[in-house]
Amino acid sequence: MRGRTGMVIVPARLPVIIRLLDEKYFRPRWSPRYEPVEELVYTILSQNTSDTNSERALRSLRQEYPTWVEVAAARRSGIAAAIRSGGLSDTKSAYIKDALNRLLREHGDLNMDFLGEMDDDTAIAYLTGFNGVGVKTASCVLLFALGRPVMPVDTHVYRVSKRLDFIGEDASREDAHKILTAITPPEDIFAFHINLVTHGRRACKAGKPRCGDCVIEPLCPSSIAYEDIWGVEDPGA
Repeated sequence: MRGRTGMVIVPARLPVIIRLLDEKYFRPRWSPRYEPVEELVYTILSQNTSDTNSERALRSLRQEYPTWVEVAAARRSGIAAAIRSGGLSDTKSAYIKDALNRLLREHGDLNMDFLGEMDDDTAIAYLTGFNGVGVKTASCVLLFALGRPVMPVDTHVYRVSKRLDFIGEDASREDAHKILTAITPPEDIFAFHINLVTHGRRACKAGKPRCGDCVIEPLCPSSIAYEDIWGVEDPGA
């Protein structure tokens, strides 16, 4: 959210919402989920499928090809067979093989330590240059593997943030990424991302949100309770 001067406007409700979600779901502490290359592969596998399916696909891939060099050298059909449980295996196998071979061509090995020398925007621009890698996937690599303060925006984060009026009705997911990264304190981004996803799955569902079970309902402009408590005016959005 930015004012007319371009300055970032942090919603007054945000710190309270972060705290309430921490209390409801606990505050997760960051530790690297995978190293950056494996995180990139995992996040590609996670596109349009469940965590369970993507984790199963990653395990199967590593069992079939124990090293990333072997994956890079493998036929796409072999990679696709290994990751079939994750869905869209033909498409994802092409993305994975292309990404690994690009890293080999450009850097001579299969690690992404060089990301540590880039600022967040430069790293995202680099990663989104890979086929099949959008801002969400790039942000996952930076946040989950490197602990960088960038906000991945999946369907749950997007929906909940829109209902909370942190992003406009017409905001794209890339817009949401920029806004949420800008307004969220860096030390809160990891926990807030995890808890927004959890809240979207458990309470703020797409079809029938469970507002009665929502710990932040009084602070949500989309809820009936919000208008009852605050009236029409937003008390400091």
